[in-house]
Amino acid sequence: MKLKILLFSIVTFFTGSLFAEPLRIKITEGVIEPLPFAAPVFVAEDSGGRDYSKRLTQLIAQDLTSTGLFREIPSQAHISSVTSFSSPIQFSDWKAINAQALVVGAVSVTGKGKMIVKFRIYDVFSNAELGSGLKFSGTVDGWRRMGHKVADVIYTRLTGESGYFDSRIVFVSESGRKGARKKRLAIMDQDGANVKYLTDSADLVLAPRFSPAGERVLYTSYETGFPQIYMLDVGTISRQSLRNDEGTMTFAPRFSPDGNSVVYSLEKGGNTDIYLLNLASRRTKRLSSAPSIETAPSFSPDGSQIVFESDRSGTQQLYVMSASGGSAKRISFGQGRYGTPVWSPRGDMIAFTKQNRGRFHIGVMRIDGSEERLLTASFLDEGPTWSPNGRVIAFTRETQGANGSSRLYTVDISGRNLRVLLTPDGASDAAWSPLGR
Repeated sequence: MKLKILLFSIVTFFTGSLFAEPLRIKITEGVIEPLPFAAPVFVAEDSGGRDYSKRLTQLIAQDLTSTGLFREIPSQAHISSVTSFSSPIQFSDWKAINAQALVVGAVSVTGKGKMIVKFRIYDVFSNAELGSGLKFSGTVDGWRRMGHKVADVIYTRLTGESGYFDSRIVFVSESGRKGARKKRLAIMDQDGANVKYLTDSADLVLAPRFSPAGERVLYTSYETGFPQIYMLDVGTISRQSLRNDEGTMTFAPRFSPDGNSVVYSLEKGGNTDIYLLNLASRRTKRLSSAPSIETAPSFSPDGSQIVFESDRSGTQQLYVMSASGGSAKRISFGQGRYGTPVWSPRGDMIAFTKQNRGRFHIGVMRIDGSEERLLTASFLDEGPTWSPNGRVIAFTRETQGANGSSRLYTVDISGRNLRVLLTPDGASDAAWSPLGR
């Protein structure tokens, strides 16, 4: 399996076969018992490394345990200690505490704030190394990101799937009392760290969506009094208006998989249809023409199809059509109403919001509508977004009450491991970035 590592200067070196049959978690049907692993504090190879070795190790362990697939064996239970990155592993000591996987590493900081992190992954019960050493280099300012990258590699080696720790989430940060909430765009690491605000709270903002490369964000703003689409550069915080014609309302935008186009909803004269905007030529194409409300479009990963919600059948349901427009096929047939569909990055499933019998759910189904599964249920769950590996879904949950607040949660596609994402204030409308941001 080829490891894809972006942005940092990385050196990978092998002293054995990376492709030997490894310890592997099979997670297609969900994991009932998390895999126990040990991660002794990484060795500090110089005085600079001492400032980061413990923090890096803790971050890596937190990333892995947050998935619900792994369980860390606490350091108090360790029999062996790791004092040198080159020391041989005493596998019997790790077997004695039932560690099935072992991660050892070393950290050093050279001149001008350059950090080097080395690590190895072991299958304890077969006495095997799962790839003979990996080394990342970056700056001390990016130590958290290096930790996420290490965790991604470990996750990949032990599950066979790509990781998602080196990613970010853009969302709507909410403050103030219910009915008078102030909303602004914010961005953070997928674990809730490094929150940065992208807009002020002067105007209502909704539905931010990342570009395929993660450098731009689409969103809807009400600063003119009507919903209009804007595109924001995450690095410079500069923005531009997109195809906002007088007498129309535009909303629910998403990038095409190649980043060259934007699909969105446009309301004009009481009718709402789906349109496609070419970002280079600024030409638009109308994709739907039903006398109903068509909105929340989302591309398939290969760009050939679009899933969207429509009330053309009399109730809010999900439909799939060609990316060039034309006739659409209904795919949702369960009881209740369906909305906010999002195509999985794997291409095999569609996540959605479902409302039925006074309860809201986040669910998934196959792209033909079969095998529908509801993952959550509450007073108000909505707005799913996929992790870049298609394994986890983040969504908004609003609590009931006079001043009920919105928070972001994540859940595994098996329906397990429901977790809250901690944010400074209330949060809603999340969108996950691609891996490597």
